[in-house]
Amino acid sequence: MNASSVNAGARLDRLPLARFHWKILGLIGGGALLDAFDVYLAAGVVAAMVKEGFATLASGSVFISSTFLGMLIGAGLAGWVGDRFGRRYSYQVNLAIFGIASLLACFAPNIETLIGLRFLMGLGLGAELVVAAGTLGEFVPPAYRGRWVSLLGMMINSGLLVATLVGYVVIPSLGWRWMFAIAGAGAMVIWIMRKRMPESPRWLESVGRTAEAEAELADIEAQVERETGELPPVFGVQTAVAPRRLPLSVLFSRPIIGRTLVAALVVIAVNVSVYGFVAWLPTFFVKQGLTIVQSLGFVTLMSFGSTAGAVVGFLLGDRVGRRHGLIAFSAATIILGFIYPHMRDPVAIAAVGFALVTSIYVFVTLGLYAYVPELFPTAFRLRGTGFAGMCGRAASIGTPYAAVALFQNFGVTGVLMMVSSILMLLIIALLALRVETRGRSLEEIGTAVEEHVASVAAMQKS
Repeated sequence: MNASSVNAGARLDRLPLARFHWKILGLIGGGALLDAFDVYLAAGVVAAMVKEGFATLASGSVFISSTFLGMLIGAGLAGWVGDRFGRRYSYQVNLAIFGIASLLACFAPNIETLIGLRFLMGLGLGAELVVAAGTLGEFVPPAYRGRWVSLLGMMINSGLLVATLVGYVVIPSLGWRWMFAIAGAGAMVIWIMRKRMPESPRWLESVGRTAEAEAELADIEAQVERETGELPPVFGVQTAVAPRRLPLSVLFSRPIIGRTLVAALVVIAVNVSVYGFVAWLPTFFVKQGLTIVQSLGFVTLMSFGSTAGAVVGFLLGDRVGRRHGLIAFSAATIILGFIYPHMRDPVAIAAVGFALVTSIYVFVTLGLYAYVPELFPTAFRLRGTGFAGMCGRAASIGTPYAAVALFQNFGVTGVLMMVSSILMLLIIALLALRVETRGRSLEEIGTAVEEHVASVAAMQKS
């Protein structure tokens, strides 16, 4: 097929916000919220299974580990599938895997079967977050992209509160199996609703399916025009796009390798912060002499920082920028991390802890949902995001062991030193990369590497 252009990026970027964009956010965010809900339900489910005698502490640990192993593999597969077969195909496949496995888990006869099903759930869970942020960003105009991925972050981050509240009601009254039933049924409902969601015109154009890209764009423009009136003119003409299939090795070639390494560091820092500190807060509090009730009370108050972090990201993402925001809140997390272990007054513990969790989740919102997928051109956006996700999931598997060892030897200070070291390394990498994405079209962000991508594609053909 000859190179041709439907100017997908410029046409999408000039659209005013309309119900179409809210529909896209709802369909993507709904699936991502269910995934987050399923990740966070694990702690309550394992406790209930152990108490019931369905599982032991050892098999419960394997259950949790199988989740992260599945998520690691799922992140990589989602990137390849999404760039090869399309965004819509990828998120429908991963949501179906997650939903069906969750429903089957309701009837698991033993813990071994449940562990196998949990691994399958992990494949879908790891894939969903890779596809979600990358796909949403391809539809939203650059002036609003930071705020809209922050809205997605609010939905995902609320999974912690939703899982906690639902588990509090459901597990004691109906049993742990119903938690999987709720997640699976919700996933299948979203799967049905998503069947009518459009494919990304940017991706269609990048693989040479220009007729389909034109049809999707015409339909989107018609929907928005019916609501908002005559559309603004298109500014900027995209050069003709030659369809190409690029190998995974393009992520590690110059000048792309710098972006790949920064993206991986962002996701590693997110996972180390969340699974090395936030997830261990109840244990840290108990070990420091608090009762279970006091511990859970502090953790509940501090967990609101996950939602507050997304709100701060919403307010700042399109103002200070993603790169500057990541640097600022990485530094804030480091500073608060040094202050927090010295707090003794309960009010100070809760206040500084809330600020620390909020700072971490601002970082999560701006980094995981916005900056990482924005760094890569459309042709391999999901593979870049997926590789970073795999690195982050690998870190999440080893982080709990490191956190326990550091806590036993150095207390909370040791754990926060681990988190701070990763964040300091990331700050250095961000200062070196010097790529800001705020207010820029995805095509403009990718311009710096497009010539290299074209040369790689030409070498493949020769």
